[in-house]
This record gives sequence, C-alpha cells and structure tokens, in this order.
Amino acid sequence: MLPTPSSEDDLLLTKQSVVDYKKNQKARAILGHLYQQGSRTLAQLAETLHTSIPSITGLVEELLEQGWVNAVGTASGNNGRRPVLFSLNAGEHYVLILDSTTHDTRLMIVNPRREVIFQRVVDTHLENSAQFLTFLATFVTESLAESGLSHDQIMAVGLTLPGLIDTRRGVNLTYPNLNLTDQPFTDWLEQQVGWPVFLINDTKATALGENRFGGGQGKNHVLSINIDWGLGLGIIINGEVFQGASGFAGELGHIQVDPNGELCHCGKVGCLDTITSASSLVRHMQRAVEAGQQTRLAAFRHDLNQINITHIIEAAHEGDSFAIDLLHETGYQLGKGLSIAVNLFNPEVIIIDGVLAQGSMFITNPIRQAINKHCLSGFRRDLIVEVTKLDGAAKWLGTHAYVMEKVLASY
Repeated sequence: MLPTPSSEDDLLLTKQSVVDYKKNQKARAILGHLYQQGSRTLAQLAETLHTSIPSITGLVEELLEQGWVNAVGTASGNNGRRPVLFSLNAGEHYVLILDSTTHDTRLMIVNPRREVIFQRVVDTHLENSAQFLTFLATFVTESLAESGLSHDQIMAVGLTLPGLIDTRRGVNLTYPNLNLTDQPFTDWLEQQVGWPVFLINDTKATALGENRFGGGQGKNHVLSINIDWGLGLGIIINGEVFQGASGFAGELGHIQVDPNGELCHCGKVGCLDTITSASSLVRHMQRAVEAGQQTRLAAFRHDLNQINITHIIEAAHEGDSFAIDLLHETGYQLGKGLSIAVNLFNPEVIIIDGVLAQGSMFITNPIRQAINKHCLSGFRRDLIVEVTKLDGAAKWLGTHAYVMEKVLASY
C-alpha cells in the first residue's frame, strides 16, 4: 500500500512511485513476452501489451542500454521499410541449471533464448548426504571454469531434484541429509557459488516446461505425468504450477491401489509406484523371464540384471507380445490412477513424459481406455492424452522458465 501523502513533496514522490511501478510493470511484460514468444517488432509489442508505440519504444531503448534486449534483424514483408525485430540478448543473463537424479548429475548453461551454450554430465548420482552438496558446489565451480564464461555472466542457478521439496524453506524431505541444521541447503549453496539458487521439484519443472513450450502451451489446466524410476504428477492450474500447502502436490505414485501389493520404497504397501514405474516394469519382466515366460528378453535369463526399460520398450516395438501386454497393463493401471486426478482437476490435456514416453501408443492407448472407463463422460469428452513432443527437454526448459520468471518478477 502506498503511503498517505503529507505534503506536496510527499505527493510528488508518491506519484513518481506510481509512475515507476507502472513503468517497471511494462518492462517486465516486454521481457516476459520476448522470453515466451521470441523476437518481436515494436508494433507487435505495443499491440500485445495494449500500449502506445512511443511508450514501448522508450522502454525497449532502456532495456537495450541495460543489456536485456538487442536488435536481431528485420521482419519479413515487402511493403515499405521493414521494422526492426527485438529479442532477448543471447550474450547476457545466463542461467546455470543443475539437474541431479538417481542416475547422474547434469549441468547446463542456457541463455535467455533457451539455447544451451555449455553442457556437462557426470555419473555422480543424487545421494542422501551432506557430502553431495559439497560435490555440487565443486561441480559448478569446475564447470564454470571449463565453460570459459565469467562469474558475472551467470545471473542465477536453477536446481531441480526429485523428492518432496518444500521450496519455501529450501529443503528436500525425501533426502533429509541434504538439509543442513542451521540453514536451508539452498542458502548454503548460494554462499558457495555466489548466485541466487532457485529450487524446484523435477516433475513440477517438467510440467512447467510442457506448459510454457510443449503440448500444454496455451492451455491453463494441464497434467504432466513423469514416468521414470518413480512416478510423479505435475499439475498446472490457471497457467501456474500447483504446489500445494508445502510444495508436495502431485505425489500420484503414492496413492494405494493394491492393499495386498508390494512394499513401496516409501514404506507403504501397494502404491501405484509399485506397478507403474519403470523400475517396477523391469522387476516384473525379470520375474517373468526367471519363471520361463516366452519373450525376446528370455535371452537374458542367465543375467536378469541386464534387462532394462529400453529393452522392454524395444521388444514391444518389435512385436514381442509379452512386452506389449506388460506395457498395456502398466498403462491401464496408470490410467486408473490418472482417472482420479482427472476427476479432481478437470484438465485439458495429459502429457506423458519420462522414460516410458518411449512406449508411445503402447502406453497412451491403455491410459485412454482406463480414463474412458473410470471417468465421467463430461471430464473425458475434450481431454487430450499425448506423449511429450519435447524429446526429453521439458524438465530443463521448465527449470529455466522457473528461474527466468522469478528473476523477471523482481525486475
């Protein structure tokens, strides 16, 4: 709330504050639009943001001086002088993305146009230990030196991790030993690397990437199911990631579907995770091969540990009936779980991400069948179920968008 003016000087200051606030609002809108849509002319920006061309011109000139924006050519057309196109400056304001999983750790440096200019991957996987934080800090320092960029060229870090992440406190409850006793581990990492660190759950990052740049673009209500070694659900409501009270919303994998089922790694019995994740699918195939099931993967009967999810998906695409049946059952059970989410959130689209997205129709068809059977007709009538089109990029794109939107909000 603005202060009540007590004099002419106070009144002038208040008016100036309002003018500056509105000006910054418009500048943020320009930067946000260029981030989402790419290059635009002054006329296009003025039309989109419902303001005058002289006003937009002045703001863009200031953004040019600050290094946020630059001219990138002219718009196509043959009628008269071609207008100049403006875009976010690709040579400034880099975001460093850290993606740690149970498989490896990936570092990417991305410019404001979402172009990856440096990438490094190491086999070190996420561990539930304070030593892992030390590794992250060292990994960032070494990677920056290898990239050839200066410290000042990076403006922020986006850190994506699996697990129950409370973004307000900067803690990960699934990996409690990451959480330092005297401060959030994100604060500790900020002190080590010298940039602000923004933490986001991997599935929520994937959902945000799909909503901003993938199959959920232009849609306000999206479910993104991330099927990897675990199962996560990203929820977009009114165009924003739904976090829940503590940031834990979307743990679809831990609803109980079989009271007499397998023990889940969470400690409970019969979670959806135990029958629909990639790891559960591999276990089922290993058991079947051991029991003498006729399948192409029987060739691994003497070393069951060699069987992986890629083998199962490839076998299905090659016509292996048992692999097809296994994927179908996995997709159907997943669809039953998703039916609950559909009835709760009434999405426009469900996007399948993660390693099982490679299963394509072997996964999506049974998901649709289950939704058709278990959802009310009004919920499923216009619902789209599709595999991601971002080819594994949704998570880092979402992490980048999360950081950029946080930064631009404070511009």
